Amino acid sequence: MNTTSLKIGAVSLGCSKNTVDTEIMLGELSNYGFTIVSDAAAADIIIVNTCGFIDSAKQDSIDTIIEMAEYKKHGHCRFLVVTGCLSQRYPKELREELPEVDMFWGVKNYPAFAHELANRFELTGCGNLSHRMLTTPGYRAYLRIADGCDNRCTYCAIPLIRGSRISVPIETLLDEAKTLAGGGVTELTVIAQDTSAYGIDLYGEPRLVQLLNELAKIEKLHWIRLLYTYPNTVTEELIDTMQANPKICNYIDMPIQHISENMLHSMNRHGSAQHIREITDYIRKNAPDFILRTTVMLGFPGETEQDFDELMEFMHNHPFDRVGAFTYSAEDNTPASEMENQIDERIKEERLDAIMRMQQRISLKSNQNRIGSHCEVLIESIDGNTAYGRSYAEAADVDGLIAIELENDLPHPGDYVTVEITDAGVYDLKGRIIK
Repeated sequence: MNTTSLKIGAVSLGCSKNTVDTEIMLGELSNYGFTIVSDAAAADIIIVNTCGFIDSAKQDSIDTIIEMAEYKKHGHCRFLVVTGCLSQRYPKELREELPEVDMFWGVKNYPAFAHELANRFELTGCGNLSHRMLTTPGYRAYLRIADGCDNRCTYCAIPLIRGSRISVPIETLLDEAKTLAGGGVTELTVIAQDTSAYGIDLYGEPRLVQLLNELAKIEKLHWIRLLYTYPNTVTEELIDTMQANPKICNYIDMPIQHISENMLHSMNRHGSAQHIREITDYIRKNAPDFILRTTVMLGFPGETEQDFDELMEFMHNHPFDRVGAFTYSAEDNTPASEMENQIDERIKEERLDAIMRMQQRISLKSNQNRIGSHCEVLIESIDGNTAYGRSYAEAADVDGLIAIELENDLPHPGDYVTVEITDAGVYDLKGRIIK
């Protein structure tokens, strides 16, 4: 293999936090002289950055590793690397089951990872010039403000994989955000395992409000979006701050998982059902244009019909614009995996189907209420005479798109245009550009 032009391709699975890890890895590797390519089929070295959150994510990771291993047998690849949450959690098992993988790495310490991979191919470089290599379009990026989690939900393996929360100092985050903005990023999405608890470990109290206010002062940023907040630290002050600043999207992702006090207690979810009700009521009353997104879990051990009915009633009376729902799966070494009263898979799927059917009706109504309104849209792509984009109400990669029929002037990806919403479906909308 010609070590002077080694090509690396990466496949990043799972959440946006994993995307940031991949970008840090690629940045570190580029400092050693590796050439980064977007097509894994053209790579000498393939990295699969895995997810290990739930069973379906684990299976997707295994399937992808096997798929990439085919490039070693019949393609260009000569070296296969597996990194991320799955390899952090199951290093021994993966080594035994996947002999076609040449190198395993977990999470964190990516300078050491890049140094070790470079040593394998006798490459030298400036490994201390750390930077991210964005894998998102150049006009948008994620800002990870913390890693790890202190909540210790009984079903969740993240603390076992990534450890306790470690917040990044505000000054460091502002420097990173300014660098991203200087490179052309106009939409910055703030992420962590628990964004609304940002700073407690560093400053003794949440500092998300302060961080958002400082980020909003960065001139070249146009949109600041917030994902992965935890209900007990979503406050009226946070909502008021977001609503008051035109750069901060009136969009909040607040996974509640459940509303039954029985379930919240069993899940070791901090806060209370009362707070969830109060903060959602506050948002709807005081910030009616806010888009609310949440995640709910069906079939947690011990979930009764009464618990499920309570969740259904809450979701009906306190409608969320966006909902992600999934069934509980027992994760190794988590307290929930040892609980009694595990729910039958058929019942889990029935409950999932029921809540998603209801949510589709809610989502359609929410979208139809936007017909005739005008909104600013960030263009993501163009296909023939149709452009596709997102407003403040749609987060990248998780929500729907707005399809815009083009007439004369053609916008470009990354442009912001004013659009009138003309039609709506359950997830996507249609519109036309307003001059």
